[in-house]
Amino acid sequence: MTPEEKLKIEEGIVKMLKTVFDPEIPVDIYSLGLVYKIDLQDDGVVNIDMTLTAPNCPAADFIFEDVRQKVESVDGVSAANVQLVFEPEWDIRMMTDEARLELGMM
Repeated sequence: MTPEEKLKIEEGIVKMLKTVFDPEIPVDIYSLGLVYKIDLQDDGVVNIDMTLTAPNCPAADFIFEDVRQKVESVDGVSAANVQLVFEPEWDIRMMTDEARLELGMM
């Protein structure tokens, strides 16, 4: 895959990640800073490292399945592997300014 094709697919992945929400928070997981790594391989496999706002999040399974399904719907993606990580530990400084404003944290 060319660098241009890879960039287009990565942009599509980010666009889809911005449609995934924790049911308890009205901000998408990408803007919350929960996605730590997006690694697109030449064969279209995407490896995503992400975390949760809390280790015992009751919606974890729902969120991870939503991520997997939506990322796999992007043209050029053949599979999505979503890995839960807790390093570094998430905190509100990882959120975008827009997300903090939306949640009244500014």
